[in-house]
Amino acid sequence: MANNEEKTRYSDDELAEFKSLIEGKLDKAREQLDFYLVQLAEVGQSDTKIKGLDDGINTAENERLTSMAARQRKHIQHLENALIRIKNKVYGVCRQSGKLISKERLRAVPHATLSIAAKQQKKR
Repeated sequence: MANNEEKTRYSDDELAEFKSLIEGKLDKAREQLDFYLVQLAEVGQSDTKIKGLDDGINTAENERLTSMAARQRKHIQHLENALIRIKNKVYGVCRQSGKLISKERLRAVPHATLSIAAKQQKKR
């Protein structure tokens, strides 16, 4: 490749590296989701004899765990979508500019679909 040509996609070896990274994060995310779901089940099964304050605490805890589980499900979906992009060999391409997202950004946020510049421009 000539020096003045810009890469339009990551190589298969680079995609394999990102796939491995994402699969590791996906495993951890699924474990965390399972943990939240077990905690939710335990909160739902706790049969405290004292009503009133305990009901409020259980409700707040249930809402907190439900929110965390929902966020974790969304994170898992983003990671699974990133794996699809890898399979289709379009992973790491900014959906706004069409240029490659930096490897550093993808290592930090492997499900990113915008470069830092595009994300900053979007915020304005």
